[in-house]
Amino acid sequence: MQGIIAVEKNLTRFAEMLESEGYEVVELSQANLDDVDAVLVSGSDINLLNMQDTQTEVPVINTSGKTTAEVMAELERL
Repeated sequence: MQGIIAVEKNLTRFAEMLESEGYEVVELSQANLDDVDAVLVSGSDINLLNMQDTQTEVPVINTSGKTTAEVMAELERL
C-alpha cells in the first residue's frame, strides 16, 4: 500500500522512512483526513479519561515504542 500518510510533526524519522519507500507524507496538523490512507501518531497524548471521538475512518498507527521497520510492516498489512 503506497499512498498518502499523515504524520505528527515530531515523527521525522518515520516521515523520512516513508518518503524513501515511495509514500507521500503530509503533516497531520495540516492534513485533510478524508484524503489520507493512514495516520501515524506518537502516542504521547495519553487519553486519561478514555474518551474516544472518531475524527477519521482511516487506520491510526501508534508509533510509541516501535521501530521504523515495525511501522512499515503495519502499513504493508493495510
